[in-house]
Amino acid sequence: MKNPTPALEARLRELTPIQYSVTQEGGTERAFSGVYWDKHDDGIYRCVVCKAPLFDSGTKFESGTGWPSFFDVIENDRVETHEDRTFGMRRIEANCANCGAHLGHVFPDGPRPTGLRYCMNSASLEFAPRAEAADAPDAAGARGAEVSGAAEPA
Repeated sequence: MKNPTPALEARLRELTPIQYSVTQEGGTERAFSGVYWDKHDDGIYRCVVCKAPLFDSGTKFESGTGWPSFFDVIENDRVETHEDRTFGMRRIEANCANCGAHLGHVFPDGPRPTGLRYCMNSASLEFAPRAEAADAPDAAGARGAEVSGAAEPA
């Protein structure tokens, strides 16, 4: 975690075991087990640790993977990516740019307009319905993000 504040440290203590495993230890929930893989409500998906807005429901799509998938981030600077070579694969890991929480991975097989699939763990996210999310000044509209790299054997 990036420079934990007392508030973030307190929030970490409130996470469920799966939320902690995913966000702090880079774990992955089982496919089709998370609460958001099949959610279709209008709103904003935020980081479960620091509450930063990450994804708009308008960019969510059915990927068939069993994890919530988005073709874009809410703003370019909200999600950081880097190469991940664990489990004998080459993938692009996605982390919350605000607190460093592990979110999931990004793959170059998503729909237009970005061609990206942000394959996220439900345990790393919390959902805010559009009416509640409207208060956030930066929680409207997605903008393109560039991610390179493909899932391929290491």
